[in-house]
Amino acid sequence: MAMNPMAQFAVKPLVPLHIGHYDVSFTNQALWMFIVLGVASVFLYVAATSRNLVPTRMQSLGELWYEFTADMIRSAAGEAGMKFFPFIFAIFVFVLLSNVLGLIPGSFTVTSQIAITFALAALVIITVILTGFAVHGIGFLKLFVPKAPVPLLILLVPIEIISFLTRPISLSVRLFANMLAGHTMLTVFAGFVIALGATLATPKPWFGPLALAPMFLIVAITALEILVALLQAYVFAILTSIYLNEALHLHEHH
Repeated sequence: MAMNPMAQFAVKPLVPLHIGHYDVSFTNQALWMFIVLGVASVFLYVAATSRNLVPTRMQSLGELWYEFTADMIRSAAGEAGMKFFPFIFAIFVFVLLSNVLGLIPGSFTVTSQIAITFALAALVIITVILTGFAVHGIGFLKLFVPKAPVPLLILLVPIEIISFLTRPISLSVRLFANMLAGHTMLTVFAGFVIALGATLATPKPWFGPLALAPMFLIVAITALEILVALLQAYVFAILTSIYLNEALHLHEHH
């Protein structure tokens, strides 16, 4: 049977459960979200409780994550943005581990589901809106009024509003599409390796060595996917910092 590259993204119920007309089954997607949460919790606990004079690898990596996120927030939102460090750090770690753990054969990539990435993006935008109104009150609406001649505002204000409202879509689709495309490509090339390798048992076994070409490509694509997994976590976190910076300072840093 031919390998279906999209089968890896199927959400399957592990513990079927219905409440009225609503399906609230415990799925493989929920399982891997708990796994991501568990790995993050154990890692950060071990890293935070290791107080050796010479840092262990876990401690060094934990400190690296902390400093990297703190520097990113300071560069994008200034010291005022550090109040959101726990929020941004949690998003960064969740997206990063979801992306990386999804590369393990047989696992499930949580961030390959648009429902998950959109929920994260919506959480970010809601936080931005609440922060803006909490800091500036009704003056937060000035975010949609750029510094321009009054006649141009008739055109620019609707554009600014539409641009703001499309942020959760672009933020979620970017992460979802990158994870979906990369994993699909890996599965397709893996299918080539299996199909060509199977020719060794046929009357034309010379096709078998051709399996080496897609196998080398898989190695290269896997390395690229690791880079993409890290990059997408960074992009999601840095854009969150930038959006919060706008809510804190409006047009001051434009």
